[in-house]
Amino acid sequence: MTLGFSVNELLPKARGGGQLRMGLAKLTEDEWLDPKPDLKARRAGFAEFPEGTQLTPQALAPGEELAAMLGLKGGLLEAAMAQHEDMCLLTRFDGEEHYRLIGAAVAWPSDWQPADKMGLPLRGLHAPIAGYEEQLASGVDHFMSALKPGPIYGRCNWFIAPTGDERWLADKPSPVAFAHVNADNAGETLFVRSERQTLRRLPETGAILFTIGIYVEPLVGLNRANIAALSSAVRSLVEGECERRGTGAYADALIGYAKRQERNRD
Repeated sequence: MTLGFSVNELLPKARGGGQLRMGLAKLTEDEWLDPKPDLKARRAGFAEFPEGTQLTPQALAPGEELAAMLGLKGGLLEAAMAQHEDMCLLTRFDGEEHYRLIGAAVAWPSDWQPADKMGLPLRGLHAPIAGYEEQLASGVDHFMSALKPGPIYGRCNWFIAPTGDERWLADKPSPVAFAHVNADNAGETLFVRSERQTLRRLPETGAILFTIGIYVEPLVGLNRANIAALSSAVRSLVEGECERRGTGAYADALIGYAKRQERNRD
């Protein structure tokens, strides 16, 4: 299984609902990063969101190693500005078992603030995700510990947002943010957001690089199979996850829109 670089390509590889899973795919070097980054948009993104760059002293050497791998001078920020993907660094301190976030260069977050996450271990980073501790935490910890330099792994997810902007910081309760959405206009007012995430270990410093490529598409831009899959997925999210995603504010509209698409096809 490989991953593409668009919402329509990524959604079939993403988890729908039900139990959490990592869903990793092994990637080649050519499949690691988006080959066509919009560098003007990246520069603007970082300029508009300077708080998205958070660097601890422990991130300096891995950041320089990463930049050199990409043929650049500088560190984590320069690496992320030269690619489509936001980039984070994690490491395990002496005497500890868990990896912690030590650096972030994030222009387009999906409703999170890097400053709030710096220094947290993986379980703390994922604490808002319902079911993570019970279903996924031990497996993720084991994967991170066993990851060797060289292999690259990728996965993807999805969110529904009320904005088509690459940067999404929810500033309103979901019932307010999605109040204008109904089954008639859902195609133009609901935006499907997918994170194309990759993991690899840097060979010299041993830090783990986590990249996040953001892709956004209005619901109307998805193919029928993906619209139907999302309609099914919002019905089967685990308890607690619906609240975090604000599903109750848009699920009826999305499901109604999907049903109309099916009727129109018939």
